[in-house]
Amino acid sequence: QLQLVESGGGLVNAGGSLRLSCAASGFFAEHYAIGWVRQAPGKEREGVSCIDGGGHRTKYADSVKGRFTIFRDKAKNTIYLQMNGLEPEDTAVYYCGADYGCGPYIGSDYRYWGQGTQVTVSS
Repeated sequence: QLQLVESGGGLVNAGGSLRLSCAASGFFAEHYAIGWVRQAPGKEREGVSCIDGGGHRTKYADSVKGRFTIFRDKAKNTIYLQMNGLEPEDTAVYYCGADYGCGPYIGSDYRYWGQGTQVTVSS
């Protein structure tokens, strides 16, 4: 009932920026909370950020706070993750996920998932 498609990943130098996009479609797509989760090789998935359906409440992992910003364009049904000051440790596949709410903490479990987009940061 809900489809998510990520885009915007790529190769960037340390200190650079990328903007990831998550296009959501389906019934009531604009009402879902959307989170970003990343997975590095050999590591467990890590919750990065989440934004509620209204677009006013956001949460961030400590590792990205102050560098990443999540926001949504309701007219386009698209959620963005603006990533500034990228570090090699940010290298991972980034997924967007959708659920009924962000919950009290950043998590890595969501009801729906996109296919992921690769982010590689070189030093």
